[in-house]
Parts: sequence; C-alpha cells; structure tokens
Amino acid sequence: MNKKYIWYSIFFLAFSCSPKPTIVKEDTAQEIPVPLMTIGNEDIFADEFLYLLSKNRQFQDKSEKISPEEFEENFELFINYKLKVKEAENLGLDTLEEFKREFEIFKEDLIKPFLIKNSLQEGELMKAYNRMKEVVKASHILLQFPNNSSREDTIAVFRMAQKLKAEAEAGADFNELAEKYSDDPSAKDNKGSLGYFTALQMVHQFEDAAYSLQIGQISDPVLTNFGYHIIKLEDRKPNPGEIRVSHILIRTQEEDPIAEERSLRKVGDIYTELQKPESNWEEVCSLFSEDMGSKNSGGLLPWLSLGSVIPEFERVAFSLTEIGEISPPVKTPYGYHIIRLEDRRPISSYEEMEPVIKSRILRDSRSTLIQSQVVAIQKSRYSFEENEPVIHEIQNLYAQHPINDVPKIIDSMNLSDSTIFSIQEKGTSVIDFMDFIQAGKQNVRPGMQSYFEAWYDKFVEISLSNEEEKDLMENNKEYKLLLNEYRDGILLFSLMNENVWQKALMDSVGQVEFYEENKDKYTWKQRVRALIVTMGNEESTASVRRFLSDKKYRPDLSDRLENTFLLNNPLAFVMEEGLFEWESHPVLQKADLNKSFQELKFNEKIHFILIGEKLAPEPKKFAETRGKVIQDYQQFLDEKLIASLKENYIIRINEDEKQKLYDIAVEK
Repeated sequence: MNKKYIWYSIFFLAFSCSPKPTIVKEDTAQEIPVPLMTIGNEDIFADEFLYLLSKNRQFQDKSEKISPEEFEENFELFINYKLKVKEAENLGLDTLEEFKREFEIFKEDLIKPFLIKNSLQEGELMKAYNRMKEVVKASHILLQFPNNSSREDTIAVFRMAQKLKAEAEAGADFNELAEKYSDDPSAKDNKGSLGYFTALQMVHQFEDAAYSLQIGQISDPVLTNFGYHIIKLEDRKPNPGEIRVSHILIRTQEEDPIAEERSLRKVGDIYTELQKPESNWEEVCSLFSEDMGSKNSGGLLPWLSLGSVIPEFERVAFSLTEIGEISPPVKTPYGYHIIRLEDRRPISSYEEMEPVIKSRILRDSRSTLIQSQVVAIQKSRYSFEENEPVIHEIQNLYAQHPINDVPKIIDSMNLSDSTIFSIQEKGTSVIDFMDFIQAGKQNVRPGMQSYFEAWYDKFVEISLSNEEEKDLMENNKEYKLLLNEYRDGILLFSLMNENVWQKALMDSVGQVEFYEENKDKYTWKQRVRALIVTMGNEESTASVRRFLSDKKYRPDLSDRLENTFLLNNPLAFVMEEGLFEWESHPVLQKADLNKSFQELKFNEKIHFILIGEKLAPEPKKFAETRGKVIQDYQQFLDEKLIASLKENYIIRINEDEKQKLYDIAVEK
C-alpha cells in the first residue's frame, strides 16, 4: 500500500480499514437496484456505503451495531467522499497517465486473491506443507533416454523400466539392480539410495510418486525430465524438524593411504581431547578444523533439515539427542567430521513457511502444471472453442515459410478475418492474433514448442485471463467494490493533495492570512520557566536535594547539575527545562508556583522543581504555532472545498434506501 492510499485511509477515518469486509447480503437478485443517492448525474448504490460501513463489523451481531449518531456521521462522510471523487472525475484526473499506471499496479495486486490461479496455488502450497510434515526414504533406478531419441527409443526405455520393476517385485534386490542398471551416476556408490527427503526436494513428478507409495512398494515407471524412474519406498516417518550443529572437519586424501591413516589418527586424537572436562570446543575447532568457512565461528553450520546434506553426515547429526552432545568421528566424501548438536526446532507453521514454499513452487515445474490447470478451467468456464481447420492452416504456414512473411500470406489468402477461437461465443479473429504477436508485449520463448505454438498458447492464456477479469468485474460483488474503493482512493488523494494538503503546505501567504484572521485561536496560556529534575536512583537523591535546596532558577543551573552529578553517574536523574504551560504539564500542575524550590513525589518518582519567571497569557507568534496553523488551514480548505462541491452538484438522497441501511446497521 502506498502513501496515497494511506492518506486516503487517514482522511476517511470513520471507516476502519480491513481487506475483507463483511457484507450483509440481501435477496435482491430479481430486483432492479435502486440508487441510494444521486450526485449530479451519477447513481450511487447502497451496497457501496454498506461495504465501507461494515468493515471489521458484522451487523448480524447486535453488539457490533452502531448508534444513530455514528450512522449519520458516517453517511455525511460518505457524501463528502463521493462528492470529491465526482469532482476528481470531472477534472479528468482519472484520464491522466499517472493515475492509469498507479491504478493498474493496485489492480494487479487486488485481483490475485480472486483468480482461479490463486485457489489452485493455495491448494498446491497446502499440499506441499502437509507433505513436509513427513519425511520419506526411497531408492530409485533411473533410465535415461539416448541423445536425439526417437519414439521407439522412448518405448524401449519404458519397457526396460517395466522389466526392472517386475524383477524387483519378483524378489531381486532393488539396490543391486540400481547399481547395475541405473543411469544415475551416484548409484555406483549409494546403490540408488536417496536417503530421507521431504516435499520440494525432488522434481514434483518424482515427489508425487514417492509420497503415494506404501513402505516396500515399488512404483510404476515415473517420467521426469531426467528419464524414467522406478522408485522403492523404504520408510516414512514424521519430520523431525531442523537441527543446528557445529562440526570439526579433518580432510582426507583417499588416493593416499598414508595421508588417510594420518587423518584418521588426527581426528581420533581430537575426539579424545574433546572428552576431557576442561576441553573447549571453540578453541579445538579453531586450532584443528580444516573447514575454513566455519572454524573461526566454532564450526557452526546453517539450520539443517533431512535431505539437505549428504546422508552420512545427516544420519549421525540427526541421531544426536542432547544439546551439546558430541558424535564420534564420521566419514563422508569430504573427510572425517566430529559433530556437536547446538539446537533443534520443529517444522515451522504454515504461515511462517508459506513465502518460502510459494517461492520454490513458482520456480519449479509445478508452476507450469498450475497454469495448465488454470487454462483448462477457464476454457470450460468460458465456453472456449477453437476453429481447428484455421489453426491447422496457420500452423502449416509458419512451418513452411519465413516468420516475417506469414502475415502477408495470411492477408493474401483472406484469412485475417477468420475466427481462430471463440470465448463465450464471441469470436477472436486471426488478425487479432497477428496484432498480438506484432505488439511484442509478451516474453515468449518457444523452447520445445514451435514459434506458432508458443505464441498461440500465450495468446489463448492472455485472452482467457482477460475474460476472467471481465467476469470478476461483472459478477463478483466483493472484487468490484474493493477495486472501486482503491480507484476512488487514488482519485481522492490526487484531488486533496492538489486542493488541500500541498496547497496548505506551500501557500505561505495563505498561512499568514489565516493566522491573522484566527489569531485568537493561537494563544499561550499561563506559562512558567522551570527546571524539573526527576531522580533515577535513590542513592543520589540526598546529595541532589542538598545541592538544589538553597538555589533559585537560573538558566545555567542545568549545566552545573550535569557537571556535578551526571559525568560520573549518567543515570542519576533526567532534567527538563524550559517555558511550560503549567496547567497542562503533568508535574507542574501539582506544584506550588509561589515556591522557588520544592520537592514532589509523583508516579513513584522524586521530582525537584525550581520555578522561575511567570508569564501571563499572550498570543502566539506565527513561527511558534506554524505547524498547528497549517493543520487548521488544511481543515479550512477541506471544509471550503466540500461547501463548494455541495453548491455545484445536486445531491438527491433516497430516504427509503437510507432507512433500509439504517435498519441493518443501527442498534435499536
């Protein structure tokens, strides 16, 4: 939300701000709506006023109804608000490019919760989070396609995958099959074992298959961008959450047996040293660890979850149960590690994890899947029909001719006006498609698709999205009211900024004139010069009392106090000095102004007060009250603007409609 809408919200203070108002629905589907009021030539309906009035309230609940006075006050504010919006429109502020740009930015954000895509996305987010509550352990066999593979090659790989699945189900050792047949390079070392993982750590087709299996079950061949996978589920258990560990690393050189033996002895000696009560983990880590990135910070690593580190390290790290527990040396491809458990925490709540889950889903292939589902639903909902012969003909033209020549060929064949597809029985022509490509406003990358397919799919996607937005504006009352509220808010800000807020700030001559005309409003009440010393600790109270008891107010007394006491004890007391309107001062209003020195106890604090010159009431100088003058000048200009608008626009109120709203909102 930007500054303009914040200003609008502040101005329209009576209507509290909430993104999801409760609208009282009435069964008026068969009735022709009757305006609540007319301003100029514009009808304004009751649902808009009720929408604003019912924010953070449910008028079905008797305790949340408002008083007759509140209703009338809000109704008057609503009239003023709509008058200003009407004036902004008549001035053409809604036609300015700046307004259009800003409104489009708001519109893009406001429409998101109402779109089909949002509900599908939320479902995918929740599914991912629910899967994250569990971790699964699986092994797989990967069979990749040969380079430039044909359809026959693909079928052959699929049949090989089926054969391996059958062998495994017949009793063959799955991990030995993985070691022998898998195209995953790591299978030679891990025999296909992937260890534990959770949602969003594998490509989504693999994840879907793994989470659908029972322990011991072997999947049908699963197709991903890597090839065909056969997956065996070995275990599933609740997600243990995350752990924070530190480690000491001694690197190894496996091709050098002597160096390997030396590393093993060294890590053994370090582990023995760490068992001594007097040993210090941070010092030992700093001296001996060969992880240069963490050795000087006690070996501390980022938070770890299952599946985020290599299995050998993960297995030992997650087996530690007590904070501060140290593991024996564990071997990984990086060398020997000694691991200490620093902290652990459960999986975070959905609200905390939602931004991370959403970011990861939008970056992987799930986003393409969601968009495909969106388009499918939109096609069904909005009666999408393709003209297949025309599509096929244009597709062939793009395949047979240079891209830049196709528009001319289409024109010469009289295809430009042909319907390429229809939405809600309204045809979209070939020339519309050509213009869409020519505009080049979309970032279209053909990838695996042909040029025509990529641009056609994008054109269909944009056309269906526009139809969905149109449908929301026509049929979704909540979205329509919300969008209208933001639109009017931007216009209101522009009008008020030009005619009230900035005008009052920049019109220095007007400020002075307003001040002179209203001088009696800006006066000082009785004032007194005073020094107030509020004690912070009791041990200094007696010495400060002795120092001040024979003193009278002087402008330099605060400096002497500071030099005498605060240099060595900055928290001894705080001082307040100046010219005060004593009647409104929390301490001075309790003081006896006829005493030059006195001691008061107030709010559990000792206050020493020295009273100086007393000043009678007098007018404030302009410079002394400029801020308040500007504030009042703004209010004056606002009231002047409203009065002018009420003269210029005829306002007609439908009292019957107003009474209906009154009956809904007002406590009886």
